[in-house]
Amino acid sequence: MFEIIAFYIFAALTIGMFGIVVMSRNALYSMSALAGGMIFISGFFFILDAEFLGVVQIVVYSGAIMALYAFGMMFFDTTRDISEKMRSKKIAYTLSVMSAILVVTILCAPLVSENIQASYPSIDNVGNVQMIGIVLFTKYLVPFELAAIMLLVAMIAGIVLASKKMDEYLAIEDEEVEDAKEVK
Repeated sequence: MFEIIAFYIFAALTIGMFGIVVMSRNALYSMSALAGGMIFISGFFFILDAEFLGVVQIVVYSGAIMALYAFGMMFFDTTRDISEKMRSKKIAYTLSVMSAILVVTILCAPLVSENIQASYPSIDNVGNVQMIGIVLFTKYLVPFELAAIMLLVAMIAGIVLASKKMDEYLAIEDEEVEDAKEVK
């Protein structure tokens, strides 16, 4: 029952974060939501008792998004004001706080329960790294591959969108240079 509730909460939070990524007009808001979405994806690995993969998800992918965030701050005009139309800030803040409390409660619930058993038995004479490999390529192969495919699609979409914006920017810049030459 705990896993089902946690799954639906993490699913809703992940979809919400990626919805913000798609719907937001501010690049920095989108990148922040993308980092949050990657952290919520790591929650799925924690639910599946794959703590190592969850930590790798947080460290590697969220770290990569923070590098993207730094590049975004350098390349985009972050001083330009974009008015985000948020009708009720109180509702958004309340939902954010409630979501954070639910996530903490879900993650702390197994610590309180005494009837927790390992869902995947350990094998004698097999080290931790080998056990991670065995579990990764048997029980968690499909979620791991789906996460990799989602990241690949996001990367390709980011490259396509960036190239379109760069082409538009270069076209506008070329027109301005030609107009300046005609004025002289």
